[in-house]
Amino acid sequence: MRRPTFDLDVLRTFVTGVEFNSFAKAADRLGRSTSAVSAQLKKLEEQIGTPVLAKSGRGLVLTPTGEALLSHARRLLELNDGIFQTLRERETAGSLCFGLQEDFGEHFLSEILRRFVQTYPRVKLEVRIARNAELLALIQSADLDLALTWDTGHQSPYATRLGETPMHWIGARDTPLLGALEASPLPLIMFDAPCVMRSAATQALDAAQIPWRIALTSPSVGGIWAAVTAGLGLTLRTRIGLPSHLTVVAGLPPVPSLGYVLHSNGDDPTPAARQLAALIKTSLQEQAFRFTMAK
Repeated sequence: MRRPTFDLDVLRTFVTGVEFNSFAKAADRLGRSTSAVSAQLKKLEEQIGTPVLAKSGRGLVLTPTGEALLSHARRLLELNDGIFQTLRERETAGSLCFGLQEDFGEHFLSEILRRFVQTYPRVKLEVRIARNAELLALIQSADLDLALTWDTGHQSPYATRLGETPMHWIGARDTPLLGALEASPLPLIMFDAPCVMRSAATQALDAAQIPWRIALTSPSVGGIWAAVTAGLGLTLRTRIGLPSHLTVVAGLPPVPSLGYVLHSNGDDPTPAARQLAALIKTSLQEQAFRFTMAK
């Protein structure tokens, strides 16, 4: 048996007439004649098999069936309009600038880009890999639409803290670092200051009265991983982007977790920026879940 199908055009006339409390005004608003509107309402009632409007004095009121229909009709129209709006936005050309820490780049960025391009294939996406201070400055100057940074306590007007991840002491898997590191001071591989992980490492070692020295500094995470792989020292970072040939080192002072924050350059982001922000949040949640399951 063929199921009846509502005509959305007829439902829009019905909803508009109820909202204006006048089907004559609805006809004018929708660019139709009053006779055409009357024909649509008659068609609607014939399809349902019962009146949706009843006379009340010189006007019309909704019947119980009409009240129920009104609620459903509004939802159908909202869904219809939302679909067309999404499709129009999807085809909208433009550009979007996104900045993030290098830690997130290798294993995190590619999945976000793949999902984003599926929704907004015509939006040009520019990605900037930089450290916290530079990313925050670019957000402040509106040279970035979004920036994913570590939570260093810096406040920006449009920032959302998305979560946190533990920091770990990291060493080479195949190098007997701990035995070699019994000799003082402890060699560290770090970014140049200021660096939130560098500060956390030195504060934890100072609190535990463990002498340390900066054995090597690198401007990139890749350089840090290379130096640790070579056995030049330990570093303090998160598991995000951790190469498989490096490992978490136990027996050193505990360090706190590190939060990550998504910054926007305004309170009214474009639909593309909102979509990218949602993808970033989802990807971080998925990554946190994988780390939890791997423990």
